[in-house]
Amino acid sequence: MGEFDLIERFFKRPARRAVLGIGDDCALLQTPAGAHMAISCDMLVQGRHFFDDVDPRTLGHKALAVNLSDLAACGAEPQAFTLALALPQIDEAWLAAFAQGLFALADSHGCELIGGDTTRGPLNICITVFGNVPAPAGHSQALLRSGARPGDDLYASGHLGDARLALEALVGHIALPPGLLQSARQRLEVPSPRIALGLALRGLASAAMDLSDGLVGDLGHLLKASRVGATLNTEVALARLAARAHSDWPAAGVSHAQALRCVLSGGDDYELLFTAPPSAHSAVLAAAQRSSTPVTCIGHIDAQPGLRLLDAAGVPMPEHFTSFDHFA
Repeated sequence: MGEFDLIERFFKRPARRAVLGIGDDCALLQTPAGAHMAISCDMLVQGRHFFDDVDPRTLGHKALAVNLSDLAACGAEPQAFTLALALPQIDEAWLAAFAQGLFALADSHGCELIGGDTTRGPLNICITVFGNVPAPAGHSQALLRSGARPGDDLYASGHLGDARLALEALVGHIALPPGLLQSARQRLEVPSPRIALGLALRGLASAAMDLSDGLVGDLGHLLKASRVGATLNTEVALARLAARAHSDWPAAGVSHAQALRCVLSGGDDYELLFTAPPSAHSAVLAAAQRSSTPVTCIGHIDAQPGLRLLDAAGVPMPEHFTSFDHFA
């Protein structure tokens, strides 16, 4: 099987939303009038972002999910994506399963594959995704990192820490019961991009970004972009963002310190971190309910630069939590 046969068999589909899809030198997208196009690109490398034994269906899902998470953080509606795929060899069963996972998520968000590239090499997956954000009269409704203001509430969606807990177990740092490992690994390998919440937060959130490299580190990026500081209640974060922090985790031997690291420093959560003024609190909760996504207020934005972490007694903690860095 050659390169073009591979594309034809596993990845070519009729264009639905695109003016022109796979098969030409370029794809053509029609941008709706009064909208801006949101574009993001992410790469997954074997041994760096996923284990060698990962199920190809879940890998197909995650490869697109991490990109859709960026669109969610921008408040953008998914439209299309491209796929660049390096393969050590052509494994038809692997490709069929990968494509199944990829297209199942794509179809659920109305996001179609419109082009890309394939080559031989170490397994590497690079996706570029395109979405639309309303921009009436040229004023974009996109959610940005730079809009947080002093006095805003600080929120996180869903649950944090499970993905990092799974990673710690898979690399042998901790031992988990099979049931807990399975559920945590599901969160690591099959994240749910929060598209519905991102769309619902347009006009409500003052700033937003997705959580991919860890809460403390990603929050630092938002604070820098907005030129503000924040105070974060670590016990609220642990109690309400760690899905199992006060049930399965302690019973499995996960200490308080380990749980705190997973929640504050763990990556691969692909939840949304966002800010909103206190006056919008009820509207934020309503948006969360409409999108079937839980949200938790974990702190507030300060005029004073820097991040202040408070313990259960409200006492400042030393900032010794770090997040993932590809080159650290």
